Amino acid sequence: MSTTKIALVTGGSRGLGKDMAINLAKKGINVILTYNSNEAAATEVVKTIEALGQQAVALQLNMADLKSYNAFVQLVASTLQSKWNTNAFDFLINNAGIGGGVPFENVTEEFFDEFLNVHFKGVYFLTQRFVPYINKGGRIINISTGTTRFVNPGYSVYASMKGAMEVLTRYMAKELGAKGITANIVAPGPIITDFNNATIRNNPKLQEILSSLTPLNRVGEAEDIGPVVAFLCTSDAAWINGQRIEVAGGINL
Repeated sequence: MSTTKIALVTGGSRGLGKDMAINLAKKGINVILTYNSNEAAATEVVKTIEALGQQAVALQLNMADLKSYNAFVQLVASTLQSKWNTNAFDFLINNAGIGGGVPFENVTEEFFDEFLNVHFKGVYFLTQRFVPYINKGGRIINISTGTTRFVNPGYSVYASMKGAMEVLTRYMAKELGAKGITANIVAPGPIITDFNNATIRNNPKLQEILSSLTPLNRVGEAEDIGPVVAFLCTSDAAWINGQRIEVAGGINL
């Protein structure tokens, strides 16, 4: 059995997930990361983690395809066995997601269902399948958004699904506590990444507006979030459970 901790990060090939994966490696944690379509980007993250002295594997996962979950769980199980000679891992970081802002009156059922599957239903059932594979003392870390606390027009669907995840996180913490597993949810504010077609990164005017709402007078970067997720996977954070942790620079206080 391996004594090195192992984390599974969904959507770990770019943006916030990439930074989470790298910061986990900096804490001495091995990483399984998933990508949806960009295998080359995922491979680069694996190389970065290996350069830090940790082991990593990239596996394909489409969160919108719930029928693929059973096969994916088996793939993770076989990867754990072949690479680390173990049948379990320690940290599940449910990060994978899609972005999109649509005014309430224009939302279609198709749009709603896609966001439901990726951000709530998918996370619910993927996590359920992985519980038997999470070691005692393990952690589940879900990702929310600042827009569950403050309203940003156009994000009614995205924020509603994340609001559901915040409630679910507390239930996970309560119901999985007997297994020694904690569950918390991290809520980033506006971040400069390629998320949602790089809306913030490509719009200096929007950056200026968002910066003015934050006491620190800037928007967030991926490096503001990754270390917090990595910290939650350390022994120092063992007593944090069932919490929503907003990492948003104090926006809209």
